[in-house]
Amino acid sequence: MPSQQKKVIFCTAGVLSFACALGVVTALGTPLWIKVTFLCKTGALLVNASEQELDQFTGEMQYGLFHGEGVRQCGLGARPFRFSFFPGLLKAIPVSIHVNVILFATILVILTMVGTAFFMYNAFGKPFETLHGPLGLYLLSFISGKKYLSQHVCSSVAGSCGCLVMILFASEVKIHHLSEKIANYKEGTYAYKTQSEKYTTSFWVVFMCFFVHFLNGLLIRLAGFQFPFAKSKDTETTNVAADIMY
Repeated sequence: MPSQQKKVIFCTAGVLSFACALGVVTALGTPLWIKVTFLCKTGALLVNASEQELDQFTGEMQYGLFHGEGVRQCGLGARPFRFSFFPGLLKAIPVSIHVNVILFATILVILTMVGTAFFMYNAFGKPFETLHGPLGLYLLSFISGKKYLSQHVCSSVAGSCGCLVMILFASEVKIHHLSEKIANYKEGTYAYKTQSEKYTTSFWVVFMCFFVHFLNGLLIRLAGFQFPFAKSKDTETTNVAADIMY
């Protein structure tokens, strides 16, 4: 592939990585990870509410990794509330999982920025075969979220900070019932039950970042570089012929 096309490919990958890093940084600080609706069971049971009346007992909230806001409704009007995970909800949430989500998201941002630097270095700096060339790109892309197959590796490698962020956050929400814990926090009189949970903008930004890392791997391959530890068929044939001669 001509050198100019390689520069375009690496530059494209660098721009995608940089946009990805900015997106995740923005996502970290927003309360737009998930939107929840929850029912005030106590109030609905007290008045034996019909389906048409359930709207008066249905609240909603949205939150992210650090803070959120919502509205509680128990038939007596809306009660807006705001909350912060640190330090407000430390006793109610699975702290270790939540901290790990933030940690892996931070690592994802750092590695994506370093990957951006490597892509730009290969696009405008020294030749691609330097120590900081394709091998460095593959290593960083692997840690940040790509998986690739090698002819000498029995199983596929899937080690992704982006994927871990999504899995851990989803498990915190679904398995540990994070939304219900938030809704019921310091609510001694009323009990709330989650009705629906929908992942929103920030969560899908992390998913897109994971996808971009996978796409960047394809761009590197398109530039004409072999995956690490992968040997071409010609090399293997030459080695076999040499063994036969000796």
